[in-house]
Amino acid sequence: MSPELAIGIAIGLPLFGALFIVANDRYPNLREAVTLVTSACLFLVVLSLLPEVIAGRYPTATPIEILPGLPISFTVEPLGMLFALVASGLWIITSIYSIGYMRGNSEHKQTRFYTCFAIALSSAMGVSFAGNALTLFLFYEVLTLSTYPLVIHHETPEAIRAGRTYLGILIGTSIALLLTGIIATWFVAGTLDFRAGGILAGKADGPLVGLLLFLYAFGIGKAALMPIHRWLPAAMVAPTPVSALLHAVAVVKAGVFSVVKVLVYIFGIDLLAKTAEAQWLIYVAGATIVIASLIALRQDNLKRRLAYSTISQLSYVVMAAAILTPISVMAAALHIAAHAMGKITLFFAAGSIYTAAHKTEISQMNGIGRRMPWTMAAFGIASLSMIGVPPTVGFLSKWYLVQGAIEANQIFALVVIVISTLLNAAYFLPIVYAAFFRAPDDDGHGHHGHGEAPIWIVLALTLTAAGTVILFWTPGPAFDLAHQLMGAAR
Repeated sequence: MSPELAIGIAIGLPLFGALFIVANDRYPNLREAVTLVTSACLFLVVLSLLPEVIAGRYPTATPIEILPGLPISFTVEPLGMLFALVASGLWIITSIYSIGYMRGNSEHKQTRFYTCFAIALSSAMGVSFAGNALTLFLFYEVLTLSTYPLVIHHETPEAIRAGRTYLGILIGTSIALLLTGIIATWFVAGTLDFRAGGILAGKADGPLVGLLLFLYAFGIGKAALMPIHRWLPAAMVAPTPVSALLHAVAVVKAGVFSVVKVLVYIFGIDLLAKTAEAQWLIYVAGATIVIASLIALRQDNLKRRLAYSTISQLSYVVMAAAILTPISVMAAALHIAAHAMGKITLFFAAGSIYTAAHKTEISQMNGIGRRMPWTMAAFGIASLSMIGVPPTVGFLSKWYLVQGAIEANQIFALVVIVISTLLNAAYFLPIVYAAFFRAPDDDGHGHHGHGEAPIWIVLALTLTAAGTVILFWTPGPAFDLAHQLMGAAR
């Protein structure tokens, strides 16, 4: 199979899987088998592209040219390869988890759920491999639209309101800001292609660079920079597998991936480093990190605490890229993978608690680790990764982020990292402590009569928790791809 063909299959395979999922609506076992097989095949197809990228050969494909010089094009470069591996690999585990969750909670319209999930993964592959800003924009929009039915899955008034917020903010920012930035880039640079070193050098400077950066940073609403973040906690009304998709597999990762890709391949870090017009992004990202962490600290609802934690962690990626050193760009890429593995484990654990114990509030979880040791052990490991404690993969990305900040003499970024690390510990570790070392309450919030969630759920969260440790000791391809991106950023 040629690399060009593999790109087409990676984007098209989930769509074919979606058709077969719909065709097997009346046969749940077959429907879910199709989901598992499709996700596994997608990962293998994506994996087949890895040797080419590691070898420095970046496969390309241009199936359609809309206008002369303005095609729909795909290029598999290191950052996109990393995102595609994360999304396709975690789709397998999320599918395993979803079987246990959707059946364990007797969720309705499960076929629609699996179908939209597959379409979202196709969109994520398109975003990963986008060879220019136009292609990125089109698949970015499809990703928003395909996940909207997942956000409103329960179809309650609260879910419908959350869906309006989700769609309104993400579509509104992308049309009003991102598309405007892309059109302006076309007129300024004469191309929308992603190129190492950027395409704006020598064609834009001063306030124009700052304006374009503003349009991209806030137009990519999925990165959840404050104040463009309200869609994310609103979307927590969705089932937990959807939260995993939003926070770890595709949606928010598409956001921060797009920000990093634009900074490296549209602007180029050399251009941004030469002008003071880009410095504001570090301060916005740093403020988002700290403010979101403070809000997370006050949340009693577990999924809302995790949601604000995600907003904070996403801005680690943005801040790392905005520091504008090759090693900080490497840290940004690594944190995309590290956060994905840790945060999906945390959401899996939240869904496991809801399925087995029907509890959603942190104040109700005293002693729950005695009944659900696998779930809460996985939660504890993932929490350590979010804090940045070895031997978890979260330590690696934070280590390189600190190095990048020191190299750039970014004292503000270092202060933010220290403060946010303490806040991360403050809102994660008490949950783990209470789960294992406090006795269950005697006010009706005890944990009698339940154990672990169904085996599919426990298997999935165990695999992802193990992944946070394995990636610390053997970062392998993730490290190689991030290192190659560091070379492209020079």
